[in-house]
Parts: sequence; C-alpha cells; structure tokens
Amino acid sequence: MNIKGIPKELLHPRHWSSWLILGVLSTSSFLPHRVIIRLGKVAGSLAFRLIKRRRHICETNIRLCFPELSDDEQKKLVYRTMVDQGIGLLETISGWFKNPTDLQHLVSVVGLEYIEQEQSNGRGVLLVGSHFTTLDFAGVLFTNFSQMDVLYRKNNNAVLDFFLTQGRSRYGEPIEKKEFKKLIRRLRDGYVVWYAPDQDYGTKNAVFAPFFGLSAATVTGTSTIAKITGAKVLMIHHYRENEGRHYRIEILPVNDFPSGNDIADATKINALIEEGIRSAPEQYMWVHRRFKNRPPGEAKIY
Repeated sequence: MNIKGIPKELLHPRHWSSWLILGVLSTSSFLPHRVIIRLGKVAGSLAFRLIKRRRHICETNIRLCFPELSDDEQKKLVYRTMVDQGIGLLETISGWFKNPTDLQHLVSVVGLEYIEQEQSNGRGVLLVGSHFTTLDFAGVLFTNFSQMDVLYRKNNNAVLDFFLTQGRSRYGEPIEKKEFKKLIRRLRDGYVVWYAPDQDYGTKNAVFAPFFGLSAATVTGTSTIAKITGAKVLMIHHYRENEGRHYRIEILPVNDFPSGNDIADATKINALIEEGIRSAPEQYMWVHRRFKNRPPGEAKIY
C-alpha cells in the first residue's frame, strides 16, 4: 500500500485515534501468515464478546436463514462467524502491505478462462461478488492473475475510507458508488469490475427477491449495468481453506442474463450468491442487516 499523499485534513487531531488503531493493526502485516490467522481468531473471539450489536444482527440473520439448524448449531455458527470477522480484518490489512507475488503460492483459481475469453474479445466483465470475510485478501491474491476495478461505498470514517481506497487501488481502479459514468466507461473499455449487490442498500432502484427463503431488498444494478454496457456477467466466490494455508477463488458463468425481468434477474443473482455462501456460511459477513427493509406490511426484523 502506498500511503503517500495523505490529505492534510486527515492529520487533524480528531482523526488520531483512527490512525492509532489502524497503525497498530497494520503491524500484523509483518508477521507470518499463520500467526495472522491465530491473532485474527483472538480478535474475532473478543468481538463476539464485546460487540454486542453486531453479534445480535449475526444471531438474527443466522436464525432466519438457517432454520434447519438446532439452537446449539446456530450458536456455534454465530461464534464461528464472529471469529471469522477477526481473521478477515487482519488478513485484509496484511494483504494491503504485502507483495501479491509473495502470496501466490496460497491461492488457486478455478474458471479464470471465463474472464480471459471475454477479455480476448475486448469485452468488459462485471464480476459479481459478495461480502465474504476473504473479500479484500482475495482481491490481493487475484492480482496475480488479473486486474479488476472495485465498486465500493464510501466509508463514513474518513481515515478508514482513505485506507480502503489505497488498499483496493492495488487491484485496479477503485470506483466510488456515485461514479456511475466512470463504471460504465470502464466496462465499455473492456475492464473487469467487481460489484457486490448482496447488501440492503434501500428500496430505491431495488426489488424484493428471495434470499435464503426471505424477501430481501435487492438492487437491480446488476442487470441495469449489463444492459447498458453489454458486459459479460460472471460470479466470483472466494474461500479460506485449511486454516488459511490455502485460498480458493471460483469464477462461474451467469447464463441467460440479463433476462429483461428485474425480479427474475435479482432472484437468479441472489440464488447464486446463496449457493456460494452455503459452501462456507461462517465466512460470510452476517453482521450486516441484509433484511433491513421489508415489503409493505411486514414488521421490522432487527
């Protein structure tokens, strides 16, 4: 990560606590990867005990999405999920400061040929991802095979947003959510853009589509962007395996998309995301309010 050119306003004393926390966390990047995993587990275990609001959201999501699990199994999954948040945090920060080529031995990619085929024809690729704890670390690993731009939402914490933008610039071109014209231009120019439609961004430009058996507000951006740009839509999943000794990235085709029906398209994307989550449910960020907005007449969940 290149942290040169820090805006002067971020050096104001009100930001010092953020710099201190991120500075301390950044020291983990100098540790062996196996140690980072262990420290991440400790951090996640502490988060389970101390960050009660996020734990409550996680408990609610897992109770609703995995009704087939017993109470004890749900509690175990909640704990494993919170632990994984800690691992993902330290992985992310360490990945931003390390040379991707030094990490290449950790990763294998399945389905890279789908991207290469479209790129060889000069066609842009909309890479539909989701919020796994491996999100940013997998992005660093993926640069060994392909560059990708990242569509992201600006963080309310200015220092953290600076860190996120600098870190993600290692993958390709960071594109802020509001920079729609830039997104369209990059795809039309044949670039790969990562895009995650798996969170509740409100009901504007969204439809309610099933996700783990519940109605979830789902943005229609995936099909809209594909229609406007003609980009090929592919799905990406990424998993941590064998206690962080290996990472697997999967690229999958999304066939017959877009269909012209926003609800059908949102349903298809949600189903593919759900399928990916079920392969490693503890690695998904259940700490976000995925079901925040409800259809008319339904009670609030959180």
